[in-house]
Amino acid sequence: MTARSHFHLEVASATDAGAIRSFNEDSIAADSNLGLLVLADGMGGYKAGDVASSIATGLVMDYLKRMLNEMAPSPIQSARLSPESMAVKSTIEKTNLAIYKTAQTDNKYTGMGTTIVLILFHHGLATIAHVGDSRLYRLRQGRLELLTHDHSLLQEQVEMGLISSEDAKVSHNRNLVSRALGVEAEIKVDVSEHNVQPNDIYLLCSDGLNDMVDDADIELAVSELRANLPLAASQLVQMANDNGGHDNVSVLIAKVRNGGTGEHHLMDRLFDWLKSSRINTLWRN
Repeated sequence: MTARSHFHLEVASATDAGAIRSFNEDSIAADSNLGLLVLADGMGGYKAGDVASSIATGLVMDYLKRMLNEMAPSPIQSARLSPESMAVKSTIEKTNLAIYKTAQTDNKYTGMGTTIVLILFHHGLATIAHVGDSRLYRLRQGRLELLTHDHSLLQEQVEMGLISSEDAKVSHNRNLVSRALGVEAEIKVDVSEHNVQPNDIYLLCSDGLNDMVDDADIELAVSELRANLPLAASQLVQMANDNGGHDNVSVLIAKVRNGGTGEHHLMDRLFDWLKSSRINTLWRN
């Protein structure tokens, strides 16, 4: 990690086209040293969605890396958002404009767009930013919490009381986003900052996961496999495909570890492994 963070990250990921679609329009990127994870879910017809999501993750990683490297590490200010969070917001706005201009100048990319969700760890905080319906969850002390708010027409209908949450889960309109990168020249980005605790686990996912797998099952899978993040990531993707796999599915998982000694990390991992093994044994019996 950089000097901005008091933590070390363990990161894992998995992505798949799903059980029905022939190609994958999701894109993921992560830099554990920088403390940055990015996920995008593209849309816009054959290959165009793939282009939009790839541009999004690529530019965000490039822009933010340069901006953060040029930014002098400093304590959090009293302003509403830290300099790092302002850099995240600016980066996504510039990325949106780049995708929009690409779509306007090349007919085969007309109408393309993408969601985006990212997390940046710094100064003991996590900056979370998103546009669209890709989600970010946090598992803390065994409890899964959604930290993003879907920018979708269906979510707006739920909030207006036009449809129940139960009916929304099976609605054919659940994939219609109300906000996406590349659709217009300007974009509103939701940015928030959250305190980080050791052993927090953060999950970024495209809607191909949460449309197919209930939050309770996501919570159980991540809790049970927290000692093996690569297995947790692949298991979540498999669960989505087993339940129908109607869309591309991608996950990025980051576990926060204290920046202590190697012995501390070893004991922490041993505790997690013993906890996971005990649960697996109980399930098998």
